[in-house]
Amino acid sequence: MGKKLGLLLGAVLLCSLIWYFFLKPHDYVVRFEIKALPGTINQTIKSWGNGLDNAEFLGQNNLSNLKYRIKFNDSIYTYQWKLQSENDSISKVKVYVTDEDHSLANRLAIPFSETDFEKRTKKTVEEFAKALKDHLESFKVSITGRDTIPAKYCACVSLKETQLKKANGMKDYYSLLSGVMAQNNTGLDGSPTIIKTDSLPKRPGIFYKNIEKKPAIRAVYNGNYITSDRAWYALLDYAEKHNIPVDKKPLEIFHTNPNMGGNALEWEAEVFMPIAK
Repeated sequence: MGKKLGLLLGAVLLCSLIWYFFLKPHDYVVRFEIKALPGTINQTIKSWGNGLDNAEFLGQNNLSNLKYRIKFNDSIYTYQWKLQSENDSISKVKVYVTDEDHSLANRLAIPFSETDFEKRTKKTVEEFAKALKDHLESFKVSITGRDTIPAKYCACVSLKETQLKKANGMKDYYSLLSGVMAQNNTGLDGSPTIIKTDSLPKRPGIFYKNIEKKPAIRAVYNGNYITSDRAWYALLDYAEKHNIPVDKKPLEIFHTNPNMGGNALEWEAEVFMPIAK
């Protein structure tokens, strides 16, 4: 009996060692919790990563699972970010890190001492967590609930950009649109929409569009328009918690001219998420 138990324990130990040294998909994991939605964290990781000279975005499976490669001197680390939404807008963040060239050495050393690899990994994640907390203080989203997208008419330009570059594109065209409308004394129907007439100015690149009245969930966003998509994630979270089917094509109405600068927390935008028919 004792011999069999010893063999069993030996087999379990051997399997554990094989898994730890050769099959485990990461060398080290860092965890923390924060009051933020996965979409907001996802976009903040990307913004933070873009600010690093030594970081490369490797892709994502979805908003809650993305991967980066970061180079530190002679070492290259892979960061697998996994985000899990909990109650009350709390998210758990797990960062699985692997040293691509020194993985086995790290796994041998980690149980017996705090390695440079561990210290660097903790420091990097702590720096990101601080950047995320600072970002969360730079904007505000207030959900007002069910509402209606008002029927409006607008002058438009077509723009295809990433979320991070959306606001810059808007700033580039705001002066063009407002200038053309002002030159032709076009009547405004409450900024930034216009009054439809038969004598609207014609200019290459500018077209006109009806905004149809439709039911939606509404939020008020205060902050830099670069990150107004944080309201999208809040609206989607609200819709899921209240079992409201939505059409994931948000409409944003900006009430502040970003070219004027000032305190971004005083900028205001209405963000609507249409309710699906």
